[in-house]
This record gives sequence, structure tokens and C-alpha cells, in this order.
Amino acid sequence: MIQEGNWLGMAASPATRTRRRASHARRKSNIRWDRLGRLALLGTLGVILLLYISPARHWIEQSATASAQSQELHALKAENARLKQRAKELRDPAALEREARALGMVRQDERAYVIENPK
Repeated sequence: MIQEGNWLGMAASPATRTRRRASHARRKSNIRWDRLGRLALLGTLGVILLLYISPARHWIEQSATASAQSQELHALKAENARLKQRAKELRDPAALEREARALGMVRQDERAYVIENPK
């Protein structure tokens, strides 16, 4: 067993050992590892939150876009149903003739008259 001592190999006295411990205690670093660990954990959580901000923002934007597109789809479906009904109505020859006369058309055997300033 190697004894503590000076460089001559002599055993150190209890007073010398006490001084060494005191100087070792003074040289001990003042780092509070528990606080450093908490700060590291807090920093890691902060980075994780920053990484979630962008996907969350994109999700919110896509949600709003999906809502707008859903409303547009509903409006287009309603217009499509209306146009299908109109096309079905125009298959009737009488309805087709009414539409043509509303546009100012006449049959080949008819004569068209234009009345100017009907007061």
C-alpha cells in the first residue's frame, strides 16, 4: 500500500492531510450540475418546440384551405345540379323555342318586326 507523503516518501501528518483537503475543496469547481442539467433539459425542450412550430402552422393553414375548398366544392355541386336541371328542361322543344324567342330569333317562315320608341 502506498502511503500519502511528501516527495521524500515520508508519511504525511494529519495536519498536512487536512490542509490538502481544504485546498482541494477550494479548488473544487462551483458548477451546479443540477442547474446545468435543468438548463440543458429546458434548452432541449425549447428546440423541440421550435421544431413543432412550422408543421403546426402548415397544418392550420391546410385546415383553413380545406375548409375554403369544401365550401367551393359545395357551391360547385349546387351549380352543377342547377345546370343539369336546366339542360333537362331545354330538351323539351317548347322550352327551346321560348329560349330562342327570348334571344330575338324567329322561324324561317315568320317575319320579324322591330318597333322603335314605343311611347
